[in-house]
Parts: sequence; C-alpha cells; structure tokens
Amino acid sequence: MLYDLLYPLRDIFFGFNVFKYITFRAIGAAITALFILFLLGPKTIARLTKMQIGEVIRSSGPQSHQEKKGTPTMGGILVLFSIIIPTLLWARLDNLDVWLLLLATAWMGAIGFLDDYLKVIKKYPKGLIAKYKLMGQISLGLIIGCTLYFYPDSLTYRTATSLPFVANGYLDLRWFYIPFVIFVITGTSNAVNLTDGLDGLATGLTAIAVLSFGAISYATGRFDFSDYLNIIYLPRTGELFIFSLAMAGACIGFLWYNAYPAKIFMGDTGSLAMGAALGTLAILLKKEILLVVIGGIFVVESLSVMIQVVYFKYSKKKYGEARRVFLMAPLHHHFELKGWHESHVVIRFWIVGILLALLSLTTFKVQ
Repeated sequence: MLYDLLYPLRDIFFGFNVFKYITFRAIGAAITALFILFLLGPKTIARLTKMQIGEVIRSSGPQSHQEKKGTPTMGGILVLFSIIIPTLLWARLDNLDVWLLLLATAWMGAIGFLDDYLKVIKKYPKGLIAKYKLMGQISLGLIIGCTLYFYPDSLTYRTATSLPFVANGYLDLRWFYIPFVIFVITGTSNAVNLTDGLDGLATGLTAIAVLSFGAISYATGRFDFSDYLNIIYLPRTGELFIFSLAMAGACIGFLWYNAYPAKIFMGDTGSLAMGAALGTLAILLKKEILLVVIGGIFVVESLSVMIQVVYFKYSKKKYGEARRVFLMAPLHHHFELKGWHESHVVIRFWIVGILLALLSLTTFKVQ
C-alpha cells in the first residue's frame, strides 16, 4: 500500500525512492509488527482476563501444566493482526504470492479461531471436529495448488520442487503437484499446532524458520543472487521477504508475552495460521523438501505423536496391553516427564532449530 502511494511521488521528493527497496520495506514491516504487538498486547491480555477467556488444560497432560489453567488464550488474534497489517502496508499489492500468503494466514486463522471459540467459550472439550478442520486445510491447499498451477511464477517450474544439494536441481511433480501442495500445507499447519504445547516453543521455532525462508525468498527473487547460488529464480518471491520479516516480527513480539511463564497463549488461532503460512511460504519458494530440515523440530514432534499412536494400538492388539514408546507425546512432553524444566526444553529445542536453519542455508554453497 505504501509502495503504491508513496513511490510514485519520488519525482516530487527524492526520499520516497527508498520504497523501491525490498530491504527497507521488509524492515519497516518487522518494526510495524513489533509495534502492533507492544501496543495491543497488554490491552488484549487485560481484556481476555476480564472476559475470563482462559486456557483449558487437559487432565491427561503433565501435572505441572495444571497451574497454567485460566491463562488468557486466543492471543493468535494479535499475531494475525501483526502479520496481515504490516504486509498490507509495506508489500506490493500487485503480487499474487503475497495475497496467497495472506489468504493462508487468514483462512487457517479463522478455522483456528472457531476451534478456540468452541473449546473456550462454548466449552466443547474437543473444539472443532477434526474432520472439519481437515476439510478446511485441504480446501486451502486445493485453492493455493490450483492458483499456482494456472498462474505460475515460472512456466518452467510450475509443478516443480527444488532438490537440495543439486545445482539448479528440481523434480517435476506434474499431476501430483496439487496433492503435494495440499499435503505440505495440511502437514505443516498440524505440525506447528502440535508443537504449541510449551511457553514460547512454537513461537520461537516459527520465528527461526520464517527468518530462514526470508533469506531464501530474498535470494530467490534476485537473478544475480539465485544465479550465484545455483537456485531457482522466481521473480515474484522477492516480496515474500517482506511477509517473512513481518511474521518474524510478530513472533518475536508475541514471544515478549508468551515466553515462560506465559501471560497469554496463541491458541489454535495462531498456531494453525502460522503453520499454514510457513507451509505456503515453502511452496511458493519451491523449497518444500528443505522445509523438512528447517522445520525439523516440527517434523519430529509430529512423528512422535504418530509413532506413539501406532505403537499404542499395535501393542494393545499384540500383547493385550497398551505400551508407549515415549513417556508422553508430543516429544516435548516426553522430556518434561524425564525431568527437564519447561524452559530448558524450549531453549534446547530453539538451539536445535537454529542449527537446522543454519544447516539448511549451507546447502546453497555445496551444490
């Protein structure tokens, strides 16, 4: 919006020429996101507390979490505002990829809000029925997949995904591309949602991942950088750097209130939206495979749940009694029950997340 309004005035005042630069607008988006969080955060926490919109803690979870009962939740609304508003202000609105990211964020944010509303306000123990949540995720993936198929950034790479460690390497998925997009968005959205079980865990990991994709989007959107790094060049993706920094700023700002001991939880409103945005970002950059590395903690958290459920059912059928691989799933609860303090689990997972992000970025120089 600011680009469209102020950049055309550069002939009247040369200072408006700065709006041409993606880096300037990306930093502006990050600062705006932080400002919104710092401005609205205390008021939102006070309002949610007054309305008694507090987190419902599952009795099957770690006993140490029972003290969190009643902590204001649905703070994901703050995160959504802090991502969407700065992006609308600082990004170019003639860019299709920007609108797809905003759609993914708002779409899953709305589904997450409905889930939180049913759980917290209406007191439905399970919130939104899982199949309806899945239908929403699949529908979003179908819309984004079809849009990218019919309106690609590059005809050459329309149905492709990049291959790490291969110079300009890619795999053409052809007819499997749209189902692949649905799988990535659904999987990433659920993975971030599962990881959101400790104060600041999902928020910090998402910030790390999105900053990594921000760097990739900046390089992918510039011909000189992409040519030097031997990666796919996609002209539209430069503007995704602005969305990435807005989202990173929103995560860091929310972490101010969400770090241990949390004053507010994001709820499904935030975690489902951030997961969908992260998955969509990887799809737009053709870095879906690299997402497995950058979001490695999210992947492991999801796998721990699947392994636990499958082995639980298998052992019950085979041995007559249910057995577990982990003390509790997702994995962060396993380490809690092993005696790790919650803040230790979070910080150590962050460290691993940073290492994975650095590892993923080094792949560009070895291909």
